[in-house]
Amino acid sequence: MAQLINLHAFRNFFKSTNAGGLLLFICVILALAIANTPWARSLQLVLDHSLGIENEYVHLRYPILLWINDGLMAVFFLLVGLEIKREIVEGELSSPRQASLPILCAIGGAVVPALIYLSLNGGQDTAGGWGIPMATDIAFALAVISLLGNRIPNSLKIFLAALAIVDDLIAILVIAFFYSSGLETSYLLYAAIGLGILILMNRFNIQNPYLYLIPGIFIWYFVHHSGIHATIAGVLVAMTIPTNDTDVESPLERLEHALAKPVNFIIIPLFAFANTNITLEMEMMDGLTSALGLGIGLGLLLGKPIGILTTAFICIKFKISNLPDQATWRHILGVGLLAGIGFTMSIFIAILSFDSAGHIAEAKLAILLTSLFAGIVGYLILYKTDSVHGK
Repeated sequence: MAQLINLHAFRNFFKSTNAGGLLLFICVILALAIANTPWARSLQLVLDHSLGIENEYVHLRYPILLWINDGLMAVFFLLVGLEIKREIVEGELSSPRQASLPILCAIGGAVVPALIYLSLNGGQDTAGGWGIPMATDIAFALAVISLLGNRIPNSLKIFLAALAIVDDLIAILVIAFFYSSGLETSYLLYAAIGLGILILMNRFNIQNPYLYLIPGIFIWYFVHHSGIHATIAGVLVAMTIPTNDTDVESPLERLEHALAKPVNFIIIPLFAFANTNITLEMEMMDGLTSALGLGIGLGLLLGKPIGILTTAFICIKFKISNLPDQATWRHILGVGLLAGIGFTMSIFIAILSFDSAGHIAEAKLAILLTSLFAGIVGYLILYKTDSVHGK
């Protein structure tokens, strides 16, 4: 019975993501259209407008774009973290053999693209962008796979969700250690204290999931000011919400159900709209065949699937892990290509990597076109692939 409820909850999550995915792509097209019209300046002024509180004790006044990327997206990461924890406790990832596969594949899918980029850009002024093709845009990747509905096994969706969240955590660590000006240890300590409070609440079996969000807000604030990307706070909070493997709805499942529609129909589309505000310029085209453009393009389009497929093959060969239930190697190839959708996190790392506006513009176009191509090809491969035991 517990497994049936778990599967039902997972299907409901991706059912809302499926419809939300269509809205997401509409927002991407709309944002690109506006960004290349005379309205682009007005849109940018809105995104740059600052909101919040700023005084001696509280520093929370930021542009709207940052509130979307660091604030609302922390809620998205909270939802994904809840889903991953539930699967670890009672679902497809409850077996160490199954959990190890997405974790190791995420590592392989991050290392190989970075090596490809460095092989083309080593010793040049663009070498610092090696982190750009390492990232997977979890929002877009999950949106694409959600459009496939029942054509692929649910275990594959869980595999991609787990792989993408680990991939994003790797990207966040890369940003923290290689693209940050420094970590504020005092804020990290405050965040650790807040996390400790949540762990104690879990140990005392506090069942109201919304009570966990109060310390969670403070954790987000402290993580944001620590120099680490604020979205990791959502994952940390999710890991402390209680769940179970029975047929009784847990606090984690109640919170997951409450967040699914707001995230999929408001937060992700808004996030996509704000971050696809890219004005296309002719000089960007020259960068597609440069070492920078090729490093990003080949890293995302080839490095991701090669790294994921190779790692998966090694894991299966040496009996470290099993393939997701009913999945084939063509499924893994398709997921590897969807992992090549770098988009927002890649763009963010590109901005941190270069001082040159020209390099940033070239990188953005390479990321946008490669992500689009990887998403289309990955979708088509998965669409035409049967599961092991059929539909």
